[in-house]
Amino acid sequence: MTIGFSARTAVSCSALCLVGALALTPGPAAAHGPADTTADGFGAGTGNAHTEPTPPSIAKPPRSTLDRPGTQARPRAGVPGVPRDISARSWLVADADTGEVLAAHDAHRRLPPASTLKTLFAVTVLPVLPPGVRHTVTEADLADVSPGSSVVGVRAGRTYQASDLWRGVFLNSGNDAVHVLAGMNGGWRSTAAQMQAKAQALGARDTRVVSPDGYDSPGQVSSAYDLAVFGRAGLRSTDFVRYCATAHATFPADGWAYKIQNTNRLLTGADGVAPYPGLIGIKNGYTSQAGSTLVAAARRGGHTLVVTVMDPQEGGGFAVYEEARSLLDWGFKGVGRVEPVGSLLPRPVSRATPSPATAPRPGPASATAPQAGLAVLPPGDADDGSDGALDWLVTTGAIAGAAGFGAGAVVLALRFQGRRSARR
Repeated sequence: MTIGFSARTAVSCSALCLVGALALTPGPAAAHGPADTTADGFGAGTGNAHTEPTPPSIAKPPRSTLDRPGTQARPRAGVPGVPRDISARSWLVADADTGEVLAAHDAHRRLPPASTLKTLFAVTVLPVLPPGVRHTVTEADLADVSPGSSVVGVRAGRTYQASDLWRGVFLNSGNDAVHVLAGMNGGWRSTAAQMQAKAQALGARDTRVVSPDGYDSPGQVSSAYDLAVFGRAGLRSTDFVRYCATAHATFPADGWAYKIQNTNRLLTGADGVAPYPGLIGIKNGYTSQAGSTLVAAARRGGHTLVVTVMDPQEGGGFAVYEEARSLLDWGFKGVGRVEPVGSLLPRPVSRATPSPATAPRPGPASATAPQAGLAVLPPGDADDGSDGALDWLVTTGAIAGAAGFGAGAVVLALRFQGRRSARR
């Protein structure tokens, strides 16, 4: 039996198919709709479990001037200019809640980070080694601690909880504690590779990790921008916040414990440095090559700021704290009243596969793989939705092409049928 129909009918059906297919295709907004989030303050919850704050808006990050040299700031009318007494080679102050950079100076200048690199170490390894994990230290764990580096007093043959070692890292900047934790995490080189991968995932592209403890090593660098990114990421972990905000603690020894104090004088008020109201902490550092470095955060009036100061050139050994104080004071006056000069949120990157020379070697617990409790940024930070529009156009084009092809096939079939009829 032969079913006949006209060419006009065939084309009409093809057109209806095309319209229906396009109607079923998701638009750019639907393809990348925002994920549900729950607002949460820093330090809430238990362990590493946390909820992410709802992004304040879906607007794209502000136009950045952070790649430019010198001081970048856009104060509005009535807002004082940035402090003029900042002598650091590089600095930055940002809103930790939104990621907006309020002001900066040579934000991407690559400099030795000293122990502020332990911030990245903690962001990377804390989710893998929570407080209750226990480990008996061996001589091999401590074999490569650099002579002259800061230590907390870890001893071979003694069993420690991870929480003891983390307090040694945050308070005493103990490189011996870092070495033990890195060994528990898969080894020194593996941990360095994981830290490098984590930095890339957070959009911190100025950082090159050689020694996870921050000890001066050839080629090891970071920037005020990257260190602020690490500090902001750390603030999303309750364990991280608890450790970095601890001023005094005890460290276990054989049958007793001794007191340790946080070396961040802006937190403790030691050595004549006035403590900063609302300071959360984070991490300070010093080496002969890096000079004094500091990543600090403070909360006041419903806002949390993160500030980085790298290598002040004037004012002595404690200038890093006073310059951080000035930047925090200015930031709290300007938050919400200045035009941002950039963002700490990850920028879009090429999806091309990295070359073997630059790709970090993943360790047993690669920082690029999803992990329970891993500190992450709020949904939408890494995607501005531009890929959704592109995906929609590609999908639409494919459907339209398929529909057109089908219509053409129907017309050819009808012509062929007509010729057969004519032969009859």
